[in-house]
Amino acid sequence: MPDIDQQTSDLPSRSSHRFAVIAVIAIIALIAGFGGIYGIDGLTRNAHAQASCAAAIDIAKKIAPLAKGEVAALTMATVPLQLPDLAFNDADGKPRKLSEWKDRTVLVNLWATWCVPCRREMPALDKLQTTLGSKDFEVVAINIDTRDPDKPKNFLKDGNLTHLAYFHDDKAKVFQDLKSAGRALGMPTSILVDGSGCEIATIAGPAEWASEDAVNLIKAATAK
Repeated sequence: MPDIDQQTSDLPSRSSHRFAVIAVIAIIALIAGFGGIYGIDGLTRNAHAQASCAAAIDIAKKIAPLAKGEVAALTMATVPLQLPDLAFNDADGKPRKLSEWKDRTVLVNLWATWCVPCRREMPALDKLQTTLGSKDFEVVAINIDTRDPDKPKNFLKDGNLTHLAYFHDDKAKVFQDLKSAGRALGMPTSILVDGSGCEIATIAGPAEWASEDAVNLIKAATAK
């Protein structure tokens, strides 16, 4: 049988071992807790956004002084946010996704014919596309009317709004996807997105997109 002195000398090492085991268990529990709250996929997406959206935050900081006058209501991104890869259809019914605009700056706009501010805003968006539309920038206006698919087409035709490509989502899922991301609180909603699908700035409500203020801001956002 070990003597008392031997047992006493073993106490520090045993205590250290128990402490190490408890610490490992605590760390595992903490990681599991984060996984339960956010999900492993959520943690991965967050890490990816931090890396891929840093450039969008830099652009937001650069153009922040230009968010004035007609575009003063724009909210600049301060935290990296990778937008959902929005899915919708084009005029021919072909499925499209936001990721198809990779490496281009995009002004995503959600509109509907039942939304009076949306209808008033459309001519300005059409003019913005006329003025700045290029290989580097496009206004992607997505209609979310869920009834009478001819109504939004006729609205654009009657208003001679011919420079905007027609995109639509008759299930309005794009609105729900952006709402889930905290970026669609009403109509219209517009989000300035960089070529990696990251938020640069967002506005809830209409803006005078054909104004000098808006044009200068978009030019600065797309400057190489």
